[in-house]
Amino acid sequence: MNTSPAPQDVRQHILDTARPILGCKGFSAVGLTEILCAAGVPKGSFYHYFASKEAFGEALLEQYFTTGLVQIDAILSDPNGSAAERLMRYWQGWRDRHAGGDACGQCLAVKLGAEVCDLSEGMRAILEYGTRQIVARVGRGIAAGGDDGSLPPVDDPRHLAMVLYQLWLGATLLAKFTRNSQPFDEALATTRILLALPP
Repeated sequence: MNTSPAPQDVRQHILDTARPILGCKGFSAVGLTEILCAAGVPKGSFYHYFASKEAFGEALLEQYFTTGLVQIDAILSDPNGSAAERLMRYWQGWRDRHAGGDACGQCLAVKLGAEVCDLSEGMRAILEYGTRQIVARVGRGIAAGGDDGSLPPVDDPRHLAMVLYQLWLGATLLAKFTRNSQPFDEALATTRILLALPP
């Protein structure tokens, strides 16, 4: 009886194994041998699933954003609470995911962004697309807050959404510098100010 995993399972296993490694060490610093040893997959098998390390990086980022967009959609479409409460749940969740001591590898956009944009046009394009999708969703959440009265009306919700996303990317990077959660606490307080919510 053949008990080897199905091809899609092996491909997913490689991606799942690699994500925390690349999240901690970066894209260029990690060789395929390290990833494949950790995954327990022979090197020849890698090229059955990915044409190159760059194609592998593209797949990793696509999965990262796909998962993140599903999560934000679930939060912002939750019927419980106002649109403002749902938005703050999203930012609070970001803080909770990244502020712990095990934050290594949580935000691939921050960890890999500056590095791979100069190495791979394909990976840069995925980062840009993923960012636009997140900002669009946050913008719709801000507009929904104006509609239900939980936020003051905003002339350009997409612009405010981009400002907030930039704030949180910056906080994630600063938290790596400081190794504490203060940048997230300050981002959360600033988010409430920008959304005109009480402290």
